[in-house]
Amino acid sequence: MLVTRSKPAVALPAVALAVGNFDGVHIGHQAILARVRAEAQARGLSPALLTFEPHPRELFTPEAAPTRLSTLREKLQLLSAAGIERVHVQRFSRAFAALTPQQFVQQLLLQSLRVRWLMVGEDFRFGAGRAGDVALLESLGREHGFVVERMPAVLAPLQGAAAAAAAGVAAAAQAQRVSSSAVRAALAAGDLPQARRLLGRDYVVSGRVVHGDKLGRELGFATANVQMKHNRPPLAGIYAVRMLGVPGGDANAGWPGVASLGVRPTVKTNGHPVLEVHLFDFKGNLYDLHVEVQFLHKIRDEAKYPDLAALTAQIARDCEQARAWLASH
Repeated sequence: MLVTRSKPAVALPAVALAVGNFDGVHIGHQAILARVRAEAQARGLSPALLTFEPHPRELFTPEAAPTRLSTLREKLQLLSAAGIERVHVQRFSRAFAALTPQQFVQQLLLQSLRVRWLMVGEDFRFGAGRAGDVALLESLGREHGFVVERMPAVLAPLQGAAAAAAAGVAAAAQAQRVSSSAVRAALAAGDLPQARRLLGRDYVVSGRVVHGDKLGRELGFATANVQMKHNRPPLAGIYAVRMLGVPGGDANAGWPGVASLGVRPTVKTNGHPVLEVHLFDFKGNLYDLHVEVQFLHKIRDEAKYPDLAALTAQIARDCEQARAWLASH
């Protein structure tokens, strides 16, 4: 997959393009990407995606910006796996935000990307002051020779939908619109099964294993400190997990363990979120390896304990619960 960040020096193939943040690349996004691939194949184009970095709200209202589900690296890996051939990562700056709708289309969509078919959301806005809407984009498309299609809503069945259907409940009431916000809500609530349904896979945090303060080792539960790029991770607490990228582990199933994601209130005051993973029965070196942590089951919320002895006892109970859950699943 080709990743571009500016207008290429040489002309690249014309594209069928989707525009959006695509945070998490959930099953709704996957349906859109499948549509892009189909149109690209039918029209002899390259399937491509346009995304923005940082998220526009992170620039203008950082305090209200949504928590990220995926880092840019994670998102690009998922898009490549979905068959997208080119991703243009547009730096979202105040200068870029000042472009008129016409300049946005002319400079970015036509000159940089050579768009011939375009898919955007119903509420897509573009150009200075969010002046451009989908109707204007369709008009500009007719003027410049590209087709605009509106993204369809993708619905996912709610838990218990089969029972609801048997009871005669309307189909619309048995499903919810798939969105990154819905995934964030499920993760924040600790509802990993629902997050899994919306994502089409287990939720994963990836990062490099770095040196920590070695407290886990002192307590008898050595941990891998996974460096996160998420300043505000969408979930917190204690989880049964599997880690991919562990030497000697199953490349597909990963290595079982228990993870703590949080601010460690027992040992830190005003700490920042840290992801620590204790792998069961592992003896080896993980430092500097890039790993993926699959979150499978929430055990409990993070809590503050009166002393390290109480914390150690709780960690032992967490390990027992994680082992039991992983053994039964």
